[in-house]
Amino acid sequence: MKTMFANLLKSAGLVSAFVAPPALANDPKLFATEKTAVQVDTIASGLDNPWSVEVLPDGAYIVTELGGTLRILRNGEASAPIAGVPEVARVGQGGLLDVALDPAFKTNRTLFLSMAVTDGSKQGTAIVRGILSTDGKSLTQAQELFRMNKFTGKGQHFGSRIAVAGDGSLFFGIGDRGERNRAQDMRDHAGAILHIEPDGSIPADNPYKDGKAGLAELWSKGHRNPQGITIDPANGQLLTVEHGARGGDEINMPEPGKNYGWPVITFGKDYSGVKIGVGQAADGYEQPIHYWDPSIAPGAIDVYRGAMFPEWNGNLLVAALKDELLTRLERDESGAVIAEEQLFEGEFGRIRDVKVAPDGSILMLTDGDDGALLRVSASPNKS
Repeated sequence: MKTMFANLLKSAGLVSAFVAPPALANDPKLFATEKTAVQVDTIASGLDNPWSVEVLPDGAYIVTELGGTLRILRNGEASAPIAGVPEVARVGQGGLLDVALDPAFKTNRTLFLSMAVTDGSKQGTAIVRGILSTDGKSLTQAQELFRMNKFTGKGQHFGSRIAVAGDGSLFFGIGDRGERNRAQDMRDHAGAILHIEPDGSIPADNPYKDGKAGLAELWSKGHRNPQGITIDPANGQLLTVEHGARGGDEINMPEPGKNYGWPVITFGKDYSGVKIGVGQAADGYEQPIHYWDPSIAPGAIDVYRGAMFPEWNGNLLVAALKDELLTRLERDESGAVIAEEQLFEGEFGRIRDVKVAPDGSILMLTDGDDGALLRVSASPNKS
């Protein structure tokens, strides 16, 4: 709940997001999990549909809000909206989506944004690069690196998170934009994982770099709505999580030139209950490494590689919107999922983003017009 003080500030137009200072933050909550005890603290509240969070080198947080604002959270205070962010299309599921930092951000101040943009009466997904000023107040030299090739008036399935590889190249997903057959069209950016260089050019290892069998930016196809993407820092493995229809949420490990099936194969059904495609498997289409039926509505994915929770090393962390939880998935040496634990169910509302912080703590963003930034750390009672 927003405090009365926060509401007064907003009504006065002094700030548009309230961040409680540490002394006023919600009391920490303690939880016992299967392998360890954790504490969850509220770092910030009153955020307006926050979508993505990253940790800056000085320990502050940079957060996107769906309506088009980018803010820095530092010392219990939210900055004014950062100037210079390009205009976004706030329509349906679209708006300002992901923020990702260049590997050399500490020296070059470069970051990347994914967003919904407008072309006439239609919308699509774009990727933007910019430089954050040293005072954190403005984004300069903002440049659109990529814009999907076919726009539509539909308001769903924009994707779109960004995973920055060690070489600085960008992987990102775009959903089928509510038109499922586009996911099988090799001349359409929809329903795909894409791969570009940080200047927007085509990487040499892209499977269709010559443009003959498919668009040069394509990495893989057959994805319904991949809203989560990450790269395992231990081995460089690309992982995505995507929304199914009525069931059939999936975790995939997209490989170049492969097809992940939507809508030919799926573990879900149409919202009407009607069967989609030919079934759950068919020649020429890849299987997910894990799926959920019924759906949990996954919003983001990360791999735990940190010192704070060594018992979770290599586990996958998936934020869930509909089921209002964080799910932790254990894997064997081959990468196959062998166990799942669902954490915090119903405690904090819809979880939009999950991110492993440099100190090994886990950050979560809650969804909605009173969104919060939460930090999961080791409990003081951890043995």
